[in-house]
Amino acid sequence: MSRSKLHKILLQGELRPHKVRYYVERRDPEFEAKMAAVLHVYKEVEILNKGLLRGEIREPGTVTVSYDEKPGIQALAQKTPDRPPMPGQHASPTRDYEYKRLGTVSLLAGLDLHRGTVTEIVSETHKSKDFIEFLKKLDAAYPTATTLRLILDNHSAHISKETQHYLASRPQRFQFVFVPKHGSWLNLVENMFSKMARSMLREIRVHSKQEFIQRIHLYFQEVNAAPVVFRWKYKMDEVSID
Repeated sequence: MSRSKLHKILLQGELRPHKVRYYVERRDPEFEAKMAAVLHVYKEVEILNKGLLRGEIREPGTVTVSYDEKPGIQALAQKTPDRPPMPGQHASPTRDYEYKRLGTVSLLAGLDLHRGTVTEIVSETHKSKDFIEFLKKLDAAYPTATTLRLILDNHSAHISKETQHYLASRPQRFQFVFVPKHGSWLNLVENMFSKMARSMLREIRVHSKQEFIQRIHLYFQEVNAAPVVFRWKYKMDEVSID
């Protein structure tokens, strides 16, 4: 059979065996229940934010923070300087495709779903001690009477003995709402990470890892100077608050 004949048969049958589409298997038996719990939190945040905008609420008793880690962010350096735009040849700068790897860092970040501000730390790792350091920074950023409700995944550092010991030292301060396994797409902070990857991280080159860390902190200073509130929309019409 000729290649063109095979192509015609596959085309008529609407088959594309050379292309593979990927999906995420729902391996958590409690996926639907956990997803509903997260969506209820988003619905509560939506209602609360409307009250804040109208001036009916001054300060929320519970602040909801969408939290996650972004590990393995590469710090890259140029081997040769960029070439400037050349009239009549190329309108944008040109860059040597080769680069130097300076190592990686992990970003731990929490997105305030009411104000749009971000609390972050940058570390070499994302272990329990790093997560506890983040919680301490978050704790210092909000009034002591406020409950800090975190939406987060099932990473081992979030439920470790070290983390539980720290949480016990701050009773009533933190509340965790876990997204289901393989349900990271339910966490709004992922949208913020995506935006960061498309903008700040996309073409960045630095001279040292420390400069890279400073640039990340500077990025979030600019975010917090003009914060944008992220809103969850998907399946919200299916959620009701009793």
